[in-house]
Amino acid sequence: MSDKRLPAESATEAPYVDRWRRLWWLPCDLTVEIPLAHFTVRELLRMEPGSVVGSTWSRTAEVPVCANGQRIGWAECEALTTHIGARLTELL
Repeated sequence: MSDKRLPAESATEAPYVDRWRRLWWLPCDLTVEIPLAHFTVRELLRMEPGSVVGSTWSRTAEVPVCANGQRIGWAECEALTTHIGARLTELL
């Protein structure tokens, strides 16, 4: 295994950071889940590249954030020109 260099500690880091420091190099899949009420399998199968799906979820409402399928916190969606971003608001 290669020697992984860890970033320097910051005075503002949360107390739980030290427990996870040895695992910082592990990859994970991060997802933000935006609920789509009344979305059907038919609509899913009709989707094509570039399709847009509307949601009644408020842009300022918090949405779940998951790492490798486990909820780790909450975020708010944010419009960034042609993309949607997620601003992390709470870690569990």
